[in-house]
Amino acid sequence: MTLFSSATCPMSHCARFVLHEKAITADIEFYDPENPPEDLLELNPTGTSPTLIERELVLYDSRIIMEYLDERFPHPPLHQMDPVSRATARMVIKRIDQDWYQLLEEISSSGEKKSARAKKLLRESLLAATPVFAARPYFMSDEFSLIDCVIAPLLWRLPSVGIDVTTQNEIINNYAQRIFKRAAFKRSLSDAEKEMVELK
Repeated sequence: MTLFSSATCPMSHCARFVLHEKAITADIEFYDPENPPEDLLELNPTGTSPTLIERELVLYDSRIIMEYLDERFPHPPLHQMDPVSRATARMVIKRIDQDWYQLLEEISSSGEKKSARAKKLLRESLLAATPVFAARPYFMSDEFSLIDCVIAPLLWRLPSVGIDVTTQNEIINNYAQRIFKRAAFKRSLSDAEKEMVELK
């Protein structure tokens, strides 16, 4: 099994986090998405990151990769077993992608003026979710789950894009630090990601 991954892409980081959380043996090949290697392009002509290769299987959507890894290697489970809880978790992840990751993408790819608006919106939206972060040990769950694997890479990148939710909000910061201290999260970081934040 090989995971082709950008060293800085948050979607790739989510997939790497799941790999390490489940202690899956896989080769992680870091590459520049602007200049994908030929062997990757032969399997995935879009060259997008992340791309998972396992024998004849080629997956190149972060969320599909995460779900596949969780089903292919069922222990420890990162999705709850019942269909209602799994569907609810998928909807939460979809909302996180639409509401938070789209703003992060806008910040990363926009000029200063447009980026300032997106930063304000992302910060306000995260702070508005404080009661959810406070309600349970993990995001909407008593157990660590795929949702936390989705949120952590986003929170990790906030300081590097100039967003601070910690000074006003110990609840979000405490949640973030709890996830960042997981051994799997530390192992999931590329060298470039380690440089984004000083791990406390």
